[in-house]
Amino acid sequence: MIYDNHNRPITYLRLAVTDRCNLRCFYCMPEEGIKYLPKHQVLTFEEMERVVRVLARLGVQKVRITGGEPFVRSGLMDFMHRLAEIDGLDDLSMTTNGVLTAPHIEKMAALGVKAVNLSLDTLDRERFRKITRRDELPAVLKTLDALLKAGIQTKINAVVMEGQNTQDILPLAEMTRDLPVDVRFIEEMPFNGEGSHYPVLHWTHRRIVDEIRSHYPDLQKQPDPPFSTSATYQIPGHQGTIGVIAAFSRTFCGTCNRIRLTAQGTLKTCLYDNGVLDVRALLRGGASDSELTTAFLQAFSHRPANGFEAEQQRETLSGIPISESMSTIGG
Repeated sequence: MIYDNHNRPITYLRLAVTDRCNLRCFYCMPEEGIKYLPKHQVLTFEEMERVVRVLARLGVQKVRITGGEPFVRSGLMDFMHRLAEIDGLDDLSMTTNGVLTAPHIEKMAALGVKAVNLSLDTLDRERFRKITRRDELPAVLKTLDALLKAGIQTKINAVVMEGQNTQDILPLAEMTRDLPVDVRFIEEMPFNGEGSHYPVLHWTHRRIVDEIRSHYPDLQKQPDPPFSTSATYQIPGHQGTIGVIAAFSRTFCGTCNRIRLTAQGTLKTCLYDNGVLDVRALLRGGASDSELTTAFLQAFSHRPANGFEAEQQRETLSGIPISESMSTIGG
């Protein structure tokens, strides 16, 4: 196992296989979309597999496939099959918007995919269309049903946005009554291709919990799993659980075990940094596995203490404020 300079283990890689997406969620990118990477600038699956093998030897045990939307890239299931065979990896998961996912769920279960995070910000079809700029709610709900039938652990990710879907907090929480799902409410972040929508974040993690407790006064705090980004709650008698992620407030940085690799091969040791290592350049420049290992360890030894420090360093060193799309970062 490897540790960063703050003695946090690094065991979890979020791997973006594409920056492309079939939705246009307004909190992720502008309506016209973003300028997608040319194909030659995106890591090949073979390059990604090599990186995962190197990181697995260093102690990374979990890989979550993200995007963009992973299933817009052809050949994904064959790639996941190869990842599932890598020694040292014991957890292969995915984050998806669910539009194209349902036909692949049987194969995912057979591969041993442990968990899927399903993006779902509302159960109202018209609000879904306004938020995502696409009318795809039925397809997403079909995926949710298929995931549960396949026995894959399912987490529903809902970004809470003022004036957009706060009326959906309680209906989404109510889903935990009869379904074994973890509904996770996420503070909105500025990674939308435009910068922050609001000068002040009104729907903080505390306010979200207060809103749920106003309807479910017996809401109970539950123990959080190790390295969890969410604070876990449960309504007595409900099958599922509720999570609240302080993604903007950044209350969980002290136990963060995650790193990210973008589709173009940029290593991010914090969601809020501007990228700390050009892995693609190393790969295509002929670096050996030993040289890759040295470069990774060097990057891990200079990791910021938290997202606030990473953001400050980013602005000081590059002068580039946060304005990119989450689609280019990788979930």
